[in-house]
Amino acid sequence: MPDYHDDLRLAHVLADAADATTMERFKALDLKVETKPDMTPVSEADKAAEELIRGHLQRARPRDAVLGEEYGIEGSGPRRWVIDPIDGTKNYVRGVPVWATLIALMEAGEGGYQPVVGVVSAPALGRRWWAAKGHGAFTGRSLTSASRIHVSRVGKLADASFAYSSLSGWEEQGRLDGFLDLTRQVWRTRAYGDFWPYMMVAEGSVDLCAEPELSLWDMAANAIVVTEAGGTFTGLDGRPGPHSGNAAASNGLLHDELLGYLNPRH
Repeated sequence: MPDYHDDLRLAHVLADAADATTMERFKALDLKVETKPDMTPVSEADKAAEELIRGHLQRARPRDAVLGEEYGIEGSGPRRWVIDPIDGTKNYVRGVPVWATLIALMEAGEGGYQPVVGVVSAPALGRRWWAAKGHGAFTGRSLTSASRIHVSRVGKLADASFAYSSLSGWEEQGRLDGFLDLTRQVWRTRAYGDFWPYMMVAEGSVDLCAEPELSLWDMAANAIVVTEAGGTFTGLDGRPGPHSGNAAASNGLLHDELLGYLNPRH
């Protein structure tokens, strides 16, 4: 089994560089924010962080492809870095500290590209999580100062904590009734949003989370951290991995029930 240690180390270097850039502009009074064609915001910090990461990768891994939220796909081949420079831009531009840089390495395999390395770095929270295929998931300040994380063992919905981002997407997809039924069955619900619920599933502090509409760069790093922590990460269609355009993550024990509620019942 490949150890991916060099790739993981590089991902940490990339995250360190991105953190320095994003934190420098966080809460800046003169931060420039534009609206993209899909009506979502993008800040100068998003662009600067992605440009920085791409520059590093061009030097360190010139043969690897790079897919990023702001600048699309560059290169081809069996290895692809997938970048979300700031996951949670709306939080970032409003001064809410819940945002992160997501960095994943995906490799071509059966069923398409699959994540093999992931780093989720949330510098305003002072937190970082990471994983490499076959080597477990960790949180800490650095590779040498880390503790292993694992999903919860909660086996009943009535005891489970469920996290989500917002209600609007569920309604648009005709999934709102099932979503609301699920919220009535579980012990607790919280709308933490973006990357954070997935990291809490991986750490065992939340048992279930789901989002109705996502891009690959929103999910690739989260997916490997959740699965290496012993959890399950699929689309709402049940397909493993980050390829379904939406996501459901759990401790594994409650996954079938989670999908049952979130898919429209006729």
